[in-house]
Amino acid sequence: VSVMAGTAPDAPDTAAPRFAEAVRHLDVSNGSVPAHIDRAAAFARFARATGRGAVTVAPVLLTGQARRQHIRNTVLEDHRVRLHVVPDAVEDKLDDLVDDPFAFFRGTALLYYRDHAGTDAHLATVPSIGDVHPENFGIIPGADGEPLFSANDFDEAWPAPFTYDVFRGAVGFALLVEAQGRKPSKRRKVARDFVRGYIRGVEACLFDPGEIDARVTAGNAPGCLEPYFRKASRSRGRFLRKKVDPETDRFRHTDRITPRPELVDVLRPVVEEYARRVRPAGRPEGFFEVRDVATRSGSGTASRGLPRFWVLVRGWDDAADQRVILEFKLSRASAMQGLVPADPRSTMPPAERIAKAFTAFVGDGDPLYGHADIDGLSFLVRERSPMKVNVDAEDMSYPDLREYAELCGQLLARKQARADRVLREAGADG
Repeated sequence: VSVMAGTAPDAPDTAAPRFAEAVRHLDVSNGSVPAHIDRAAAFARFARATGRGAVTVAPVLLTGQARRQHIRNTVLEDHRVRLHVVPDAVEDKLDDLVDDPFAFFRGTALLYYRDHAGTDAHLATVPSIGDVHPENFGIIPGADGEPLFSANDFDEAWPAPFTYDVFRGAVGFALLVEAQGRKPSKRRKVARDFVRGYIRGVEACLFDPGEIDARVTAGNAPGCLEPYFRKASRSRGRFLRKKVDPETDRFRHTDRITPRPELVDVLRPVVEEYARRVRPAGRPEGFFEVRDVATRSGSGTASRGLPRFWVLVRGWDDAADQRVILEFKLSRASAMQGLVPADPRSTMPPAERIAKAFTAFVGDGDPLYGHADIDGLSFLVRERSPMKVNVDAEDMSYPDLREYAELCGQLLARKQARADRVLREAGADG
């Protein structure tokens, strides 16, 4: 105070009045002191914004307790519907996320994309798969009745800079290698293999447009996929036996399957409406006749806890081993919606968006892939097919994993290029 008032430290009697006089003449408005010395109004606005949950700091900059609260609040927000409907399933999922960083990464796409909100606005926007990681590729049924290798999860599909898929895929592979207990240099090599595969895939599509539609099948797949294609060749009867009792033609009751025959009449008109929409070629009369309904729990990582119905339909003929299981899964908005630089306006129901994305990215896949509305809720529909096989990349050897990473990168480039072409040709309808 004495220094500011222009007095010596040994003159306390005169310091206080002279300082008060000096303060009275301070005027922020005339530039005599920096304007930011008076921020009471700004902090009042900040306090109100923080109180109502506004984003006042980029979440990636948060540390310590603030970061932990952001993570907690984002995870709870992402599961708000499920916490009301199936709280036990959410609790089981969160237990899994706590124990495994790779599972945490897979199950928290909303947290990941909020950390990247608005980035890479200067780069090309493409149709993005949205949740690229090693275990969101797998064997799926092809339109020709033969299994093929493809990306298999389009729940987060949304237009975004091409790097969103590339970065998430590379991080996913690095975390997978870490989960195997391998050293950091190997993590970097596998992530680099994925990115290298993507670059090679882009180059191949540029120089030969036919590459865009190239398929990975049992005949041309690398050795790391051989056991998964072998499993995909199992018979429909063998696949059904663990799920359906051939004597009663009803779902078995297991720790994950709960028969709900009382829902048959409720879901029959929903199935009929869905069937008119997909109209798959070659299906016999009565193919979609509903025989039984069950609820299914414990599937997926990111989608764990979202209500799923299994509907048993007649299928190919009256034989019990020719039944078809249709899975109805409640869908939600993409984790990327509102977080990408050029965010499109879309009123499309979530499941319809996912079904259109599947058609654009894959095209020659499951002909039963579609969507339905149940009491105003949007459900994705697909066959629970014997040809659908998830790739357990965590069990792969290191050489196989490197080969697999490069293949997934190449496939990602093809899928983005194919979807871009399909949606451009569709114009406004795309």
